[in-house]
Amino acid sequence: MDDMMDPKEVQQGDDVYIIYRNPHTPTVANIKQAEIVQHPHQPNDVALFLHETFHVIEENDALFTSQEAAERAYQQLFPNQPLDG
Repeated sequence: MDDMMDPKEVQQGDDVYIIYRNPHTPTVANIKQAEIVQHPHQPNDVALFLHETFHVIEENDALFTSQEAAERAYQQLFPNQPLDG
């Protein structure tokens, strides 16, 4: 997918966009902007900061350089599900 970032190559200060599925309503998804920040407990690592919470960046996380790129990926992955928001 275009404009997808390699999770191993993100750096502190990067702004990224992710497809965020609501954990309480799995059929609802949004495109959310998040920031790559220093991991609060591992100073040599970075974390995803989203909704005032730190998230470990996993190898299979889909991080995008723009909201538009995330929306295109969402439409490819879930063609019959509207994007909430």
